Amino acid sequence: MTDRKHTKDDGARRAPVAKAAPAEQAAEQAATLVDAAAVDGELIKLAADRDAYIDHLRRLQAEFDNYRKRVQRDAEQHRLRAAEAVVESLLPVMDNMGRAVDAAERHEEGQLIAGVELVAGQLRAVLAAHGLEEVAVEPGTVFDPTYHEAVLTQPSPDYEEGTVLQVLERGYLLHGRLLRPAKVIVAS
Repeated sequence: MTDRKHTKDDGARRAPVAKAAPAEQAAEQAATLVDAAAVDGELIKLAADRDAYIDHLRRLQAEFDNYRKRVQRDAEQHRLRAAEAVVESLLPVMDNMGRAVDAAERHEEGQLIAGVELVAGQLRAVLAAHGLEEVAVEPGTVFDPTYHEAVLTQPSPDYEEGTVLQVLERGYLLHGRLLRPAKVIVAS
Protein backbone atom coordinates (compact mmCIF):
# COMPACT_ATOMS: atom_id res chain seq x y z
CA MET A 1 0.00 0.00 0.00
CA THR A 2 1.37 3.30 -0.90
CA ASP A 3 0.92 6.40 1.03
CA ARG A 4 -0.54 8.95 -1.22
CA LYS A 5 -0.22 12.62 -0.56
CA HIS A 6 -2.77 15.12 -1.64
CA THR A 7 -1.51 17.38 -4.26
CA LYS A 8 -2.90 20.12 -6.37
CA ASP A 9 -3.82 17.55 -8.97
CA ASP A 10 -6.40 16.07 -6.58
CA GLY A 11 -8.29 19.34 -6.72
CA ALA A 12 -8.41 19.09 -10.46
CA ARG A 13 -10.13 15.73 -10.32
CA ARG A 14 -12.99 17.06 -8.16
CA ALA A 15 -16.10 18.28 -9.85
CA PRO A 16 -16.13 22.01 -10.08
CA VAL A 17 -18.89 23.79 -8.17
CA ALA A 18 -21.00 25.78 -10.52
CA LYS A 19 -21.60 29.27 -9.37
CA ALA A 20 -25.09 30.51 -10.03
CA ALA A 21 -25.66 33.69 -11.82
CA PRO A 22 -26.80 36.64 -9.70
CA ALA A 23 -30.28 36.50 -11.26
CA GLU A 24 -30.70 32.85 -10.30
CA GLN A 25 -29.51 33.59 -6.76
CA ALA A 26 -32.04 36.38 -6.44
CA ALA A 27 -34.82 34.04 -7.63
CA GLU A 28 -33.79 31.40 -5.10
CA GLN A 29 -33.74 33.97 -2.31
CA ALA A 30 -37.15 35.26 -3.39
CA ALA A 31 -38.54 31.71 -3.37
CA THR A 32 -37.06 31.15 0.06
CA LEU A 33 -38.62 34.40 1.28
CA VAL A 34 -41.99 33.41 -0.19
CA ASP A 35 -41.72 30.03 1.55
CA ALA A 36 -40.77 31.77 4.82
CA ALA A 37 -43.68 34.19 4.45
CA ALA A 38 -46.05 31.26 3.83
CA VAL A 39 -44.70 29.47 6.91
CA ASP A 40 -45.04 32.64 8.98
CA GLY A 41 -48.62 33.06 7.73
CA GLU A 42 -49.41 29.46 8.61
CA LEU A 43 -47.86 29.91 12.09
CA ILE A 44 -49.94 33.03 12.67
CA LYS A 45 -53.09 31.16 11.56
CA LEU A 46 -52.27 28.19 13.84
CA ALA A 47 -51.59 30.52 16.78
CA ALA A 48 -54.95 32.23 16.20
CA ASP A 49 -56.69 28.83 16.04
CA ARG A 50 -54.94 27.78 19.24
CA ASP A 51 -56.00 30.98 21.01
CA ALA A 52 -59.60 30.48 19.82
CA TYR A 53 -59.64 26.88 21.11
CA ILE A 54 -58.18 27.93 24.47
CA ASP A 55 -60.77 30.71 24.77
CA HIS A 56 -63.54 28.24 23.87
CA LEU A 57 -62.23 25.77 26.47
CA ARG A 58 -62.13 28.45 29.16
CA ARG A 59 -65.71 29.45 28.35
CA LEU A 60 -66.83 25.82 28.55
CA GLN A 61 -65.09 25.44 31.91
CA ALA A 62 -66.80 28.56 33.24
CA GLU A 63 -70.18 27.38 31.94
CA PHE A 64 -69.67 23.96 33.54
CA ASP A 65 -68.71 25.54 36.88
CA ASN A 66 -71.81 27.73 36.75
CA TYR A 67 -73.95 24.69 35.87
CA ARG A 68 -72.48 22.66 38.75
CA LYS A 69 -73.11 25.49 41.21
CA ARG A 70 -76.67 25.94 39.92
CA VAL A 71 -77.40 22.20 40.29
CA GLN A 72 -76.03 22.22 43.85
CA ARG A 73 -78.11 25.29 44.70
CA ASP A 74 -81.24 23.74 43.16
CA ALA A 75 -80.68 20.46 45.02
CA GLU A 76 -80.32 22.34 48.30
CA GLN A 77 -83.52 24.30 47.59
CA HIS A 78 -85.33 21.05 46.76
CA ARG A 79 -84.12 19.47 50.00
CA LEU A 80 -85.27 22.47 52.00
CA ARG A 81 -88.70 22.46 50.33
CA ALA A 82 -89.09 18.74 51.02
CA ALA A 83 -88.15 19.21 54.67
CA GLU A 84 -90.58 22.14 54.86
CA ALA A 85 -93.42 19.97 53.56
CA VAL A 86 -92.72 17.24 56.13
CA VAL A 87 -92.46 19.70 59.03
CA GLU A 88 -95.62 21.51 57.93
CA SER A 89 -97.55 18.24 57.83
CA LEU A 90 -96.32 17.43 61.37
CA LEU A 91 -97.57 20.70 62.88
CA PRO A 92 -101.11 19.38 63.56
CA VAL A 93 -99.55 16.37 65.31
CA MET A 94 -97.61 18.75 67.56
CA ASP A 95 -100.81 20.69 68.29
CA ASN A 96 -102.64 17.52 69.32
CA MET A 97 -99.66 16.40 71.41
CA GLY A 98 -99.89 19.74 73.25
CA ARG A 99 -103.61 19.11 73.89
CA ALA A 100 -102.80 15.65 75.28
CA VAL A 101 -100.18 17.14 77.61
CA ASP A 102 -102.75 19.73 78.79
CA ALA A 103 -105.20 16.91 79.54
CA ALA A 104 -102.48 15.07 81.50
CA GLU A 105 -101.88 18.17 83.62
CA ARG A 106 -105.61 18.30 84.50
CA HIS A 107 -105.56 14.59 85.42
CA GLU A 108 -108.12 13.59 82.85
CA GLU A 109 -106.80 10.09 82.10
CA GLY A 110 -109.60 9.18 79.70
CA GLN A 111 -108.93 12.26 77.58
CA LEU A 112 -105.18 11.72 77.85
CA ILE A 113 -105.39 8.15 76.53
CA ALA A 114 -107.74 9.22 73.73
CA GLY A 115 -105.46 12.17 72.91
CA VAL A 116 -102.32 10.04 72.75
CA GLU A 117 -104.09 7.49 70.54
CA LEU A 118 -105.28 10.31 68.28
CA VAL A 119 -101.77 11.76 68.04
CA ALA A 120 -100.20 8.35 67.34
CA GLY A 121 -102.73 7.64 64.60
CA GLN A 122 -102.28 11.09 63.11
CA LEU A 123 -98.50 10.72 63.16
CA ARG A 124 -98.69 7.32 61.43
CA ALA A 125 -100.98 8.80 58.77
CA VAL A 126 -98.68 11.78 58.11
CA LEU A 127 -95.60 9.58 57.84
CA ALA A 128 -97.43 7.11 55.58
CA ALA A 129 -98.39 10.02 53.32
CA HIS A 130 -94.68 10.78 53.01
CA GLY A 131 -93.87 7.19 51.98
CA LEU A 132 -93.16 5.50 55.32
CA GLU A 133 -94.43 1.97 55.83
CA GLU A 134 -93.84 -0.51 58.60
CA VAL A 135 -91.90 -3.73 57.98
CA ALA A 136 -94.45 -6.50 58.43
CA VAL A 137 -93.21 -8.93 61.06
CA GLU A 138 -95.16 -10.93 63.63
CA PRO A 139 -94.07 -13.60 66.07
CA GLY A 140 -93.96 -16.91 64.24
CA THR A 141 -92.84 -15.50 60.88
CA VAL A 142 -89.61 -16.69 59.30
CA PHE A 143 -86.57 -14.53 60.07
CA ASP A 144 -85.51 -12.51 56.98
CA PRO A 145 -82.10 -10.81 57.35
CA THR A 146 -83.08 -8.38 54.61
CA TYR A 147 -85.72 -6.77 56.84
CA HIS A 148 -84.95 -8.08 60.33
CA GLU A 149 -82.03 -7.70 62.69
CA ALA A 150 -81.57 -10.51 65.19
CA VAL A 151 -80.75 -8.94 68.54
CA LEU A 152 -81.02 -12.16 70.57
CA THR A 153 -81.56 -15.84 70.02
CA GLN A 154 -83.25 -18.08 72.50
CA PRO A 155 -84.51 -21.65 72.52
CA SER A 156 -88.25 -22.11 72.09
CA PRO A 157 -90.32 -25.30 72.32
CA ASP A 158 -93.21 -23.68 70.40
CA TYR A 159 -91.32 -22.37 67.35
CA GLU A 160 -88.79 -23.95 65.04
CA GLU A 161 -85.33 -22.54 64.60
CA GLY A 162 -85.13 -19.34 62.52
CA THR A 163 -88.56 -17.95 63.36
CA VAL A 164 -89.25 -14.63 65.03
CA LEU A 165 -90.25 -14.96 68.68
CA GLN A 166 -90.68 -11.31 69.58
CA VAL A 167 -90.41 -7.87 67.96
CA LEU A 168 -88.36 -5.49 70.10
CA GLU A 169 -88.36 -2.50 67.74
CA ARG A 170 -90.39 -2.01 64.58
CA GLY A 171 -88.66 -1.64 61.26
CA TYR A 172 -89.61 0.83 58.52
CA LEU A 173 -89.37 1.25 54.76
CA LEU A 174 -89.28 4.67 53.11
CA HIS A 175 -90.45 4.63 49.50
CA GLY A 176 -89.70 0.91 49.35
CA ARG A 177 -86.14 1.19 50.71
CA LEU A 178 -85.24 -0.17 54.11
CA LEU A 179 -84.88 2.74 56.51
CA ARG A 180 -84.44 0.68 59.66
CA PRO A 181 -84.65 -3.12 60.11
CA ALA A 182 -87.00 -4.58 62.70
CA LYS A 183 -85.07 -5.69 65.78
CA VAL A 184 -86.26 -9.16 66.80
CA ILE A 185 -85.59 -12.15 69.04
CA VAL A 186 -85.16 -15.33 66.98
CA ALA A 187 -85.75 -18.95 67.99
CA SER A 188 -82.64 -21.10 68.15
